[in-house]
Amino acid sequence: MATVHLRIGDLVWGKLGRYPPWPGKVVSPPKDLKKPRGKKCHFVKFFGTEDHAWIKVEQLKPYHPHKEEMIKINKGKRFQQAVDAVEDFLKKKEKQGGKDQSSEGKGESKGKKNPTKPLKILEEDDEDLSALKDPSEKDLTDSDPEPSSLERLGGLGAAGTVSGFKWESSPVQDDPHFHHFLLSQSEKPASSMEPISKRLKIVEEDTGSTSIQAADSTAINGSIIPTDKRIGFLGLGLMGSGIVSNLLKMGHIVTVWNRTAEKVPQDNQHCDLFIQEGARLGRTPAEVVSMCDITFSCVSDPKAARDLVLGPSGVLQGIRPGKCYVEMSTVDPETITELSQVITSRGGRFLEAPVAGSQQLSNDGMLVILAAGDRTVYEDCSSCFQAMGKTSFFLGEAGNAARMMLILNMVQGSFMATIAEGLTLAQATGQSQQTFLDILCQGQMASTFVDQKCQNILQGNFKPDYYLKHIQKDLRLAISMGDTANHPTPMAAAANEVYKRAKALDQSDNDMSAVYRAYIH
Repeated sequence: MATVHLRIGDLVWGKLGRYPPWPGKVVSPPKDLKKPRGKKCHFVKFFGTEDHAWIKVEQLKPYHPHKEEMIKINKGKRFQQAVDAVEDFLKKKEKQGGKDQSSEGKGESKGKKNPTKPLKILEEDDEDLSALKDPSEKDLTDSDPEPSSLERLGGLGAAGTVSGFKWESSPVQDDPHFHHFLLSQSEKPASSMEPISKRLKIVEEDTGSTSIQAADSTAINGSIIPTDKRIGFLGLGLMGSGIVSNLLKMGHIVTVWNRTAEKVPQDNQHCDLFIQEGARLGRTPAEVVSMCDITFSCVSDPKAARDLVLGPSGVLQGIRPGKCYVEMSTVDPETITELSQVITSRGGRFLEAPVAGSQQLSNDGMLVILAAGDRTVYEDCSSCFQAMGKTSFFLGEAGNAARMMLILNMVQGSFMATIAEGLTLAQATGQSQQTFLDILCQGQMASTFVDQKCQNILQGNFKPDYYLKHIQKDLRLAISMGDTANHPTPMAAAANEVYKRAKALDQSDNDMSAVYRAYIH
């Protein structure tokens, strides 16, 4: 095929690794940024994500001649939003008489004088991938820039053919001179309680744990490139629903199943909402696993987790060599060990990945994921974890994540019970509960958790964000784990009794903050 000559301002399709071609625009690099040696490449800004990268010419195709072909093979929601951004850009350009008003890499935006920061160029073996913020850059589409980040994408390693056009294989890791990186946009203000931008950071510690951090994982950011693996998800409860929603928003191919759909008609409608967003529906857990490369599950307790795997038409029946199963339910380490053994006995690959957070954090894509088990599965789940959470940690062998999760929830449950006790004691001694909260939120214990839970209590709002029955289950499992380790847990045991009283008062399906009612009845 004849060589395509590209110029600054040309719209293109850029190929990044094994991911689908993405629409972008050839722009001028910042003045102090040197072109990679020995490589004929262009500096490209990608639509939708507002990220940049040096891309080899053989990985670039003109936008308009290949638009229809690319749209046919890529159906993801994020991809469509990127294409829509291109069309918006073209319309604005036409209104401006065909002039391109962008000023990429010039150190300052029109009408503004911003100091420029030196840009950090990442090598493939860089360990520190923290976000860089360059306030000098201007948005390509002339719209308000979304918060973005510096992230490392996979190498341009997978050759492929799209409608007769071959994308050449050229692994980045084999080329120490080929810098592959993304530059951030200027940021919008954010509250002090939440991260501003998404970033990817992998940290190896002496303990052997690994953390992949991706802050502000809300789908609006759009800086995640979804894996091409087929994803399955079992369980659409408070946590699962938000997780699936963010997976879909980020362009993942997801097949869903909910364990109560056969008994509860509204659960079928719940599945339908995700189908309207692009999800597929599996009839049984076994069918979902057989259709997908990686299947996640998120259910209520150890019994539900076991039944899902070992029951009729369960996960185990769909497991084949190479299939990945990720258990996200908060269960005891013994259950994890059992599930890991049965999955791997069939040639499957197992990872546990319980999540710390709430329904709101799940909806916002700001969960904390604790993973353990097969390290390669953890790496394969990278884009999924970035979509659903702000941080993920790899903790080693299967069972470690369950232990850590139970300890965290034990602390949270005990703390919530203590806060409720303080609020009721304030009332009993003639003190203002609101003043107690105001003082608390000005001290060392100030947090979004304390503020939201206490405000909900004072308003009588116990809509579940994390079920009371589930935090009591976690306390019970943590106490049992302490018994096994011959370690005392008297604070957790006391809190557990208060939650049990709240359950007896019919508070099981309310938020954990409804433990307050155990003190006033």
